[in-house]
Amino acid sequence: MPPLLSGGYLRVVLACARRARLSAGSRGSHGGPGCARENPAGSGLLRGELDRYGGISVRLAQLDSLDADSFQRGLQAAVQQWRSEGRIAVWLHIPILQSRFIAPAAALGFRFHHAESDSSTLTLWLGEGPSRLPGYATHQVGVAGAVFDENTRKILVVQDRNKHSCSSYSEAGAETTELKNMWKFPGGLSEPGEDIGDTAVREVFEETGIQSEFRSVLSIRQQHAQPGAFGKSDMYIICRLRPRSLAIRFCPHECLRCEWMALTELASTENATPVTSRAARLLLYGSREGFDKIDLTAEELPAVYTGLFYKLYHRELPDSYNTMAGLD
Repeated sequence: MPPLLSGGYLRVVLACARRARLSAGSRGSHGGPGCARENPAGSGLLRGELDRYGGISVRLAQLDSLDADSFQRGLQAAVQQWRSEGRIAVWLHIPILQSRFIAPAAALGFRFHHAESDSSTLTLWLGEGPSRLPGYATHQVGVAGAVFDENTRKILVVQDRNKHSCSSYSEAGAETTELKNMWKFPGGLSEPGEDIGDTAVREVFEETGIQSEFRSVLSIRQQHAQPGAFGKSDMYIICRLRPRSLAIRFCPHECLRCEWMALTELASTENATPVTSRAARLLLYGSREGFDKIDLTAEELPAVYTGLFYKLYHRELPDSYNTMAGLD
């Protein structure tokens, strides 16, 4: 990556550092990505990396001896420099132990974008008009595994220790809500960097002791303003799994009951969550008419980002459409 910090910017930064009575030598002389090569010592205060969209990403170096006022002056000078260079935004990553720099940055117009366990990220829009920066991730992804044994035509289900609210109607037509331990598929939240199928297999094993393998995606539920997702949106994906073991050893901390239930029973019982009932009926249809009619299978394809790949879930294509042989 070419140098991102001009000599004029470095002079401003070094002047701020002198005012803060910090010498370049006291901070070390190692460089880093995006540092000006002609004077690596200047990278001790702020290091900026240019992103593909014309923004600057700044990760704070070790600034243990720098006070908040000196940091604010240095950051203000840097922002002025980046404006003059036509940058459109600044992403400021602040480690949790340097949180004293958040207020000075906010005084310059920076706003919170998101936080991780050990750092927070603030942004400042430098472009024209209202900010066009993307918001942080607003969805959580839950995955359940519908483990269907084609030999016995039974499916693995659990009852959570946590009760679900269920609506029922009296003879007069009045709706009432009660709490029940409903039958459902084992599942939980997907971990960062974890594929959907891997989440389903892991959660099934953790809750029931059953080993399984991923076959397909059956359904996707989208729900907004989900209380269990801190009021954000929630994606709940049900996967079809094939069992590799049958002996149940369920986790008593999470599950009240666990059993292999006849698929027809699960599809018709009223003691199951609505999404479980619908998925059971999908499985019943697929087991009778062919899983190719309901399955969304995974195909790995190269992403536009070099060296990265993604999984695309879709109905299987006939070979002639995969190769486009003889098709106009």
